[in-house]
Amino acid sequence: MTSSGCKLAGQVLCAARMRTGHAAVPSGLLGDLKSLTSSSSSVRVPESQARALATSQAPEATNVDCVVIGAGVVGLACARALAQRGQEVVVVEAAGAIGTETSSRHSEVIHAGIYYPLGSLKARLCVEGKARLYDFCRQYRVPYKAITKLIVATSKDQLPDLDAFRETAARHGVPDLQRLSGPEAQQLEPALAAAGALLSPSTGILDSHAYMAALLADAEAHGAVLALNTRVAGGWVDPLPHTATAGGTNSPGSSSGGSNDSSSSSSSSSSSNSKGNTPGPVARKVLELHTRAPSAPGGGGAPAAPGGAEVEVSHLRARWVVNAAGLHAMRVAATMVGLPRSAIPRLYLAKGNYFSLAGRCPFGRLIYPMPERGLAGLGTHLTLDMAGGARFGPDVEWLPDPGLDPSTPIDVDYKVDPHRADLFYPAIRRFFPSLPDGALQPAYSGCRPKLSGPGQPAADFMVQGARGGRGHGLRGWVNMYGIESPGLTSSLALAQHAVQLLVAEA
Repeated sequence: MTSSGCKLAGQVLCAARMRTGHAAVPSGLLGDLKSLTSSSSSVRVPESQARALATSQAPEATNVDCVVIGAGVVGLACARALAQRGQEVVVVEAAGAIGTETSSRHSEVIHAGIYYPLGSLKARLCVEGKARLYDFCRQYRVPYKAITKLIVATSKDQLPDLDAFRETAARHGVPDLQRLSGPEAQQLEPALAAAGALLSPSTGILDSHAYMAALLADAEAHGAVLALNTRVAGGWVDPLPHTATAGGTNSPGSSSGGSNDSSSSSSSSSSSNSKGNTPGPVARKVLELHTRAPSAPGGGGAPAAPGGAEVEVSHLRARWVVNAAGLHAMRVAATMVGLPRSAIPRLYLAKGNYFSLAGRCPFGRLIYPMPERGLAGLGTHLTLDMAGGARFGPDVEWLPDPGLDPSTPIDVDYKVDPHRADLFYPAIRRFFPSLPDGALQPAYSGCRPKLSGPGQPAADFMVQGARGGRGHGLRGWVNMYGIESPGLTSSLALAQHAVQLLVAEA
């Protein structure tokens, strides 16, 4: 084994010992993969040559139980859930910090679980995730506020929709919505214009950055290792059997876990082929990792960009892989030999712009107008942050089709065009008629990884395993596609769902 492989193996062993109480992992070891793999003998080449060099040799790989690709909120939740099961987990993140894309560019709202189609993953996991998230915030002292929300009908024509919303929410497991008349809503929020409203007591806000830090800290406390500035350049199924795991005797699927739902209950060629047969061992996947070399330009939240920058090449061999790469999840899947491209859904990118309110905000609750039919989001609403600042958004700005070519980076321009405020003013004044001219200031933007495009019905989350009608056939690999809102609220439930899927297919 190369010295870089020895260092990574030692890191995994150290993490395993920490789980059993025999040793502690120094905090300095839990950082960039460069600190795990860099050495005088590590392979350092231009990025454009790295893939050809690695595949022309027989690369040595370090064995781990699980790799999670992406250190956004869902990836961190998955890493924590897997580490809590006693698995050796490595989280690889292309950027120089956790949660730099979708996970840090949203409204920071804890959603009640009202808007989503009955029986969808979004409906079920939002309600389940909300309860888990509030418990997590209390247990780990993550700042949050159960600030409540008003869903507002701005005309009498929308009043029947309020009643339908309330009935749908009750079927979802959200029975606490309170119907208010226009005057009752205005008693709560005097600046509000409303013909009627629903009060959602369980809607809240949280500090999403503190939440991600707490997820990472708990994952690390259970032995997980974070590798920053490191992207997955490709992967393949290891043709050789590997029965031992690094750092201990635990192996994925050896401990009990929940059962999977009907979406993964059907059989496939990668599982048992007749009733009562036990499926063979889950094949290990070898992932080629490109870590930005210390001399390479860039840092902070910049991703490890392909091109001429020098990278260090290393390999991990894992039985379980969770692809939680957000905007890049389809690209990651497309680089994995053994995952059919026909099983990769099309990605639609929807940029969402936010404007902040200059001056004092007259509202103490979140204000959401009734969603308009045909919109790709929930409309332009008012949210508050933990400091009391007000912002409006997001809108929907469709971006060009990014395609699947992994050599072409997804480059989102997050600058907010001030002229888009012209569309915000009339939408906001439907429920906040006294909004002064010039009060909106460009704030920030985010980008949502959608599975449905302009004019199409909103798509559900897609947590894709090997089995089922939309399965990809490779056991031990889960893709997290289309994780947009309510992904933050659903994150802990999404993680549990992914683990259950891996266990069910083991």
